[in-house]
Amino acid sequence: MTQNLLDQLKTMTVVVADTGDIQAIETFTPRDATTNPSLITAAAQMPQYQEIVDDTLKKARKELGSSASLSDVVTLAFDRLAVSFGLKILEIIPGRVSTEVDARLSYDTQATIEKAHYLIGQYEAAGISRDRILIKIASTWEGIKAAESLEKEGIHCNLTLLFGLHQAIACAEAGVTLISPFVGRILDWYVKETGKDYSATEDPGVQSVTTIYNYYKKFGYKTEVMGASFRNIGEIIELAGCDLLTISPKLLDQLRSTEETLVRKLDPAKVDQSITKIDMDQATFEKMHAENAMANEKLAEGIAGFTKALEALEHLLQERLTRLEGAEIVSHAAEDIFHAYDLDGDGFITREEWAGMDAVFDALDSDHDGKITVAEMSAGLGAAFRLTAVG
Repeated sequence: MTQNLLDQLKTMTVVVADTGDIQAIETFTPRDATTNPSLITAAAQMPQYQEIVDDTLKKARKELGSSASLSDVVTLAFDRLAVSFGLKILEIIPGRVSTEVDARLSYDTQATIEKAHYLIGQYEAAGISRDRILIKIASTWEGIKAAESLEKEGIHCNLTLLFGLHQAIACAEAGVTLISPFVGRILDWYVKETGKDYSATEDPGVQSVTTIYNYYKKFGYKTEVMGASFRNIGEIIELAGCDLLTISPKLLDQLRSTEETLVRKLDPAKVDQSITKIDMDQATFEKMHAENAMANEKLAEGIAGFTKALEALEHLLQERLTRLEGAEIVSHAAEDIFHAYDLDGDGFITREEWAGMDAVFDALDSDHDGKITVAEMSAGLGAAFRLTAVG
């Protein structure tokens, strides 16, 4: 009897859940899990996690005192909330959880290091070994240098928003534990530029991860490759055998419900031995980055998207704290968030306009038509916010 694709994939690749939804993690039993501001924002709106959010806000207020501003309390609570969700996830999974550094620090090496120290300190204070934590950092040159310093201290890093071989090589030479090349976002860029439909085997994102994987294996780098940001299970099938793949609950469910034979596509024993080594320094990195329009655009766009998600989460936490403390306000926060993403004002948010995490877009796009409506945003953010109709 043929096994489903998910069970077969787990025999050759470490499957990671790309979600902050603890129930989804329980369902799909991954080894590792990743979180970020977008995923935590989505999870924080779910009724079953409201207690985690409220407790985190109350503790932050108690620690800072009644005279502290809302923004100061929320800033503290955000970092604590990321750790709170991470701790809950670690109760379920046997492996590691990735917790993200503030995207607004992506071009500040020292600030990134300091934030990572804080997050690791919070986990260790809760009795969690740093070996079970991956600190997520954007793959800027400054972020990679921060990761290099952190790795020397035994703080393991997951370098995200990775779109080019130059970023991957710099990460490997820095001794980074793991990288997350974004398959689907690479595909998005090429589809938009060319208007072409790509099969899974021709998919530029699949080809990029394959190139990185083969380069690492050819030259013996220990940095793990974790493909991320998938648009369909075809991409996942073509990357079977990759060290790790982080997959949204929607695609995990499709893999689990599909029964067909899965063939391993990436294999260290079958690496092309003619690959040429590239020595990477800052000048080479910056030159290759400037010449790679896709990587250049997508890195900047990704940092902007993560920043927007972070600001949205801070806004929602401030709303919740105000309500908890008994103040009466009428909020248009969700409507403001909608309009911030609806760049052309047509009443819909397309995937290109969204620029946030793909898993969150998929969750909000309930009818899967490739765009988010006002009603879908309202439903996705939960009962705390009610949007008025646009136009």
